[in-house]
Amino acid sequence: MSDAAEVLRRRSFEVLPALVFLAAAVAAWEVAVRALAVAPYLVPAPSRVWAAFVETRDVLPAHLRTTLAEALFGLLAACMAGVGVAAVLGASSALRRAVYPLLVISQNVPMVVMAPLLAVWFGFGMMPKVLIVALIGFFPIVVSTLDGLLHADRDLVDLARSLGAGRAQVLRTILVPSAVPGFFAGLQISAAYAVLGAVIGEWVGASSGLGLFISRSQTAFRVDRVFVAVIVIAAVSILLFAAVHALARLAMPWQHAGQGGAERGHA
Repeated sequence: MSDAAEVLRRRSFEVLPALVFLAAAVAAWEVAVRALAVAPYLVPAPSRVWAAFVETRDVLPAHLRTTLAEALFGLLAACMAGVGVAAVLGASSALRRAVYPLLVISQNVPMVVMAPLLAVWFGFGMMPKVLIVALIGFFPIVVSTLDGLLHADRDLVDLARSLGAGRAQVLRTILVPSAVPGFFAGLQISAAYAVLGAVIGEWVGASSGLGLFISRSQTAFRVDRVFVAVIVIAAVSILLFAAVHALARLAMPWQHAGQGGAERGHA
């Protein structure tokens, strides 16, 4: 069996328990709702949620494209801002001591409070949704990237400088490789919340998106459609998280080069 096939087989066995548990939970949910005769406007059965998905499969893709575009643009903005701020704070300890506490304090401002303000300032187009995603994703990226920069091997940095390496060479050959794992760790966290951030922005006002779909479904007391949107949001968030994880493996092959042999050794 090839290495790729072996890795795929092992990954399949890793997710199998979660899939089995999910199937059992859905079955128990269906049985409980039917046995207790719970009203559909309170908790719909999974079969009813599936029927609602079939009903809305023609309109969902357009809403999903809008929300996904907002999430991706917001993540891109968070990456650019987070890496830039981390680089500046990593280069100046005085600035770091002054700004870092403010970054921590900023995380105590709920996005449901900021969303209406951003809508007033920037209108009801895509911009406020992108900004909300960027604000949510900025903090994990800047903190994780900064941590990687600050924990670079100082002996290696001193050695490079003693050999005549300039600041740009030290940054490119030592600091950036040290910060890459932290950057992707923060990006994974940001990716997991990106879709949710876009949906929060769409609740305030939008012409398309999963947030608008949820608002209209709540107004019509279609709880089954709300569940459809929630499941879609969760699925897309998982896919974004997995995509960042795969991108991290491509960007950091040196961290995963020995995993295949280690996994075979434990077999």
